[in-house]
Amino acid sequence: MKKEYDILVIGSGLGGLVSALILAKEGLKVCILEKNNQYGGNLQTFSRDKLIFDTGVHYLGGLSKGQNLNRFFSYLEIMDELELQKMDEDGFDRISFGENSIEYPHAQGYENFVEQLTKYFPDEKENLENYCEEIQYVCSQFPRYNVVGKDHYNEEILHLNTKRFIESVTQNKILQSVLLGSNFLYAGDSENVPFYVHALTVNSYIQSAYKCVKGGSQISKLLIRKLRQYGAEVHKHSEVSEFIFNENNSLASVKTVSGKEYFAKQFISNIEIRSTIKLIGEERLKKSFLNRVLSWQPVSSCFSVYLVLKPHSFPNFNYNIYHYSSEEQVWNAFRYKKETWPETYMLSSTPSKQYPDFAESMTAISYMDFDEVKQWENTFNTVANEHERGKLYEKFKLEKTEKMIEALEKRIPNLRHAIKRIHTSSPLSYRDYIGGFEGNMYGYMKNSDNPLKTMVSPRTKIDNLFLTGQSVNMHGILGVTIGAFNTCAEIIGKETIDNHLRNIF
Repeated sequence: MKKEYDILVIGSGLGGLVSALILAKEGLKVCILEKNNQYGGNLQTFSRDKLIFDTGVHYLGGLSKGQNLNRFFSYLEIMDELELQKMDEDGFDRISFGENSIEYPHAQGYENFVEQLTKYFPDEKENLENYCEEIQYVCSQFPRYNVVGKDHYNEEILHLNTKRFIESVTQNKILQSVLLGSNFLYAGDSENVPFYVHALTVNSYIQSAYKCVKGGSQISKLLIRKLRQYGAEVHKHSEVSEFIFNENNSLASVKTVSGKEYFAKQFISNIEIRSTIKLIGEERLKKSFLNRVLSWQPVSSCFSVYLVLKPHSFPNFNYNIYHYSSEEQVWNAFRYKKETWPETYMLSSTPSKQYPDFAESMTAISYMDFDEVKQWENTFNTVANEHERGKLYEKFKLEKTEKMIEALEKRIPNLRHAIKRIHTSSPLSYRDYIGGFEGNMYGYMKNSDNPLKTMVSPRTKIDNLFLTGQSVNMHGILGVTIGAFNTCAEIIGKETIDNHLRNIF
């Protein structure tokens, strides 16, 4: 007897895990297939020198009681088990420029956000209040951002442009750059990106900002534990290599690289949209849809430097630093000259377990174009499938690491004396482990001139295949979680989902 599932989920990134759990809670028979050794996509962590490092999730917003991510995670039954550390309330993010020693704070709570920045910009209080008001208004217009709400977009809001909006809020050039300072969270194209992307991203952090103790992988571990409690099957080392279709053009089963076949009534793809298209077969899709998706530009990738620190050598800081070589750089932070790289970086630290006043590690991340690693694009290297990329690649990484440490030492003199060991990841690491096209951080570039171009329905032309994940619509922990609820609403109905969520306070 062949085994048939109600739902088969391809890929165990956050979108896949959340979708699977929502449907398993409905009593459906669910199975998840993951190609890698570790579940969780961007939630993956890795261990070096007995320390845990995050690949993608450095902090979370909206997790305080009653806030949106808290309510979603409460419905998923993982909220109470998350180990969280609240970040500095008066400045969870700090923005700095060039040689200027000032670190401008982004504080938690809208009143506090205004109050802390007014200390640096005393004439701008009203403008800051207007900025905060507008962010909250834009967020209120989005389906499911407030957990249960309208089921359509306010299209006018989609066309608001971040640059034009910020310039309309204040004439103060430094304040403009400070307000945009955390745009690394959506990859920095503040000239073209729609304002809703900026608003949805920063709003949840201003509400509340937390770090995951022991890294973001605890989210995927908790979700998988819950999935198993609800009877779902989860398989790793199971890369889907083929879609098998019925005569009526619906999906019957999928085959994995090892030759195993999985049958299901309905399927959810949580993998990169281009990979999904390849599996479907271009001939089954409308030319117009195909051309639209293949014309999307991926968001920039990044190069990360992970520093293992000597004990008691460096004080811990409970916030992130976003540093730019100049105030103007904020607008186009992802565009850089190779000679002057890194022109911007995000820096965070992790406290030592025994001596929490000191940091045990630091992570520095800067933008990197995939072109810089293109000569090694045909190499593939993961824990489950190890291959060396060669001496030239190692030399490339060493040179980049040295440049990053030089840049950091301009802000933190003698930092290298505190370093015990260094590890790195490049756009190739992100591509191989997480599966993003060209190692992109957050899916695809969005543009306020044509915001609908990069919006895709979770429902595909294959009547029993649905999409979820960050390459479809919103990115980030909150964006992907909302996307998963929207995907499931297509399968079990919006009313069913809304009724469940109404009971979560």
